[in-house]
Amino acid sequence: MRVLLTGGSGFIAAHVLDVLLECGHSVVTTVRSSEKGQSILKNHPDVPKDKLDFVIVEDIAKPGAFDTAIVSDPPFETVIHTASPFHFNVTDPQKELLDPAVIGTTGILKSIKQHAPTVKRVVITSSFASIIDSSKGNRPGYEYSEKDWDPVTQEEAVQNPVLGYRASKTFAEKASWEFLENEKPNFTIATMCPPLVLGPIVHYLQNLDNLNTSNQRIAAIMTGKAKEAIPPTGTFIWVDVRDLALAHVKAAELPEAANKRFFVTAGYFSNEEIADIIRDKYPELKDKVPAKGTKGGEYPSEGIFKYNNSRTKEVLGIEFRSLEDSIVDTVKSLQAVGA
Repeated sequence: MRVLLTGGSGFIAAHVLDVLLECGHSVVTTVRSSEKGQSILKNHPDVPKDKLDFVIVEDIAKPGAFDTAIVSDPPFETVIHTASPFHFNVTDPQKELLDPAVIGTTGILKSIKQHAPTVKRVVITSSFASIIDSSKGNRPGYEYSEKDWDPVTQEEAVQNPVLGYRASKTFAEKASWEFLENEKPNFTIATMCPPLVLGPIVHYLQNLDNLNTSNQRIAAIMTGKAKEAIPPTGTFIWVDVRDLALAHVKAAELPEAANKRFFVTAGYFSNEEIADIIRDKYPELKDKVPAKGTKGGEYPSEGIFKYNNSRTKEVLGIEFRSLEDSIVDTVKSLQAVGA
């Protein structure tokens, strides 16, 4: 199939791109600059232009941002929309988080409906942030699944970057389901709701300075920044980026994924477990990794919510990697860029 992949230089999208190419699909990816696009092409030297190309979309929050990107010869059949900001270094949550997420998502759906009638499936990267009710704390005994929605409000969304991020994911995903209902387009959608995404970085796109937010904890533990105290885990469920990338592609390929939401998680983890794995598997880092018994990063004493990932396993056929495999591969990839 021919696919438009948005945000192609992002952590998740770079892995989605690799899976798409491995599966023989033809991909055009959106990037914010020609430099990023050339970097992607240069690092896939054996892939011909008809199988991989890029188009520049500088600002996804601008009206009509995707109008020209979505027009292609041969035409697209699928869109995988991963472009959305994930960082907390913001001063204006509305402008820097909410607008790009919500306007970017509704904008691309409008562009597809108006200019790309051949598109039959749109896969959207959402987040566990759009499922969890963070006001309820760890909720021991409660089982989260695709039926749950974060009740965050617009008033809360602009209070701080963390709420702003959660709201940006919730509002953007809700807007996509509303678009489907109200606009009755030619295409079906599937949304991916991963929690913390760990896993190896794609070296040509990332360095330690612009490391994706989720992997910063691994870098901190392996480089000595968490030697005295392990930081709190925060969200106690995770997924490897390669499994998530495969889930995106399966959701694009499989008819039965149409109009479904997918809670894509491998299960539980803690920062303490990450430290244990790095200490065990990389003995040369033992002077930097927190010693066994260092305070912090453990599971909450009262317990933690349950999760239901059966739809992702049954419909998409995903078999999740172990935490150990993910951490070992991530450390190796971070060492390759100088950690």
